[in-house]
Amino acid sequence: MATSWTAFSKELDVNDIYAKRMELYKKAEAVSLIPWYYFAAIDQYERNVRLVRRDLPKATGVLGIYIPPERWAGPLNKNKHDTNPFTIAQFAGLGIDGNGDGVANPNDDDDVIFAIARYLQTYGTEHEHIKIALWDYYQRSKTVDLILGKVKIYKTYKTLLLDDHAFPLPLHTNYTYKNTWGDARGWGGRRMHEGTDIFAHYGVPVRATCYGIVELKGWNKYGGWRVGIRDINNTYHYFAHLNGFARNLQEGQVVEPGMVIGSVGSSGYGPPGTAGKFPPHLHYGMYKDNGYTEWSFDPYPHLKMWERTEKSQKKQRGRN
Repeated sequence: MATSWTAFSKELDVNDIYAKRMELYKKAEAVSLIPWYYFAAIDQYERNVRLVRRDLPKATGVLGIYIPPERWAGPLNKNKHDTNPFTIAQFAGLGIDGNGDGVANPNDDDDVIFAIARYLQTYGTEHEHIKIALWDYYQRSKTVDLILGKVKIYKTYKTLLLDDHAFPLPLHTNYTYKNTWGDARGWGGRRMHEGTDIFAHYGVPVRATCYGIVELKGWNKYGGWRVGIRDINNTYHYFAHLNGFARNLQEGQVVEPGMVIGSVGSSGYGPPGTAGKFPPHLHYGMYKDNGYTEWSFDPYPHLKMWERTEKSQKKQRGRN
């Protein structure tokens, strides 16, 4: 019987959980010849979707991958909760016995990761083959892009420990901000303000707040010169009204907390190149993807937390 997540959380600390996940990814890599970071990316994507969706069950192990009963047991299998590997195979279900206990349990981490490994392997082990497999499974281009972005991040850093963050402006600079998320805006039609404005002087460096991948770089008539970064938690970090971009910054580039991506400006509210219609500031927004759509949420509490954490770490370094 699969151990519940509550039991796991009592027995394992965060590092143990990451180690257990990596062990499962490596097992799947060994049997499928598909690099571990593909499994890590799928798992991370699904874990974060489950955290923000009420229609999906909570995870029961260290993995977040959820295979719906009809896919696990087989689309024509009348027993949607079938755990017999033989009958599941007869109905072309994804479920398999991954740990040799004779049961194909959709709540068992070994069974789940080996089921995903076998599914991907049927398409081939090359990147383009896996991309097609992901499209056939999720039927959503955005989801495929999010997972493959995580693949690139995990491949770059070769670790699962990518939860650090940084405040978007250097702490030694002169800046000020308050909670402006949800405030009314009139430009371009009545709408709400989907972010926090951080006021600072022209040219103050703007930094990546997370490990992520540059999903967008360019001009928007409202946001001016702006950058969008997607992190491993399906969160989109939006930096707008920039004065310019960091040298050689490109879409598809992997970034990390504290990396300079541009500078504070006052661009926007007009055609490309428009600037100076408001005081220089960084508009910082956060958006969450749930597998269907994306919505804005208040970044202010996160900014305050990252600011406090960075100040504390700086003070600690000064003592050492």
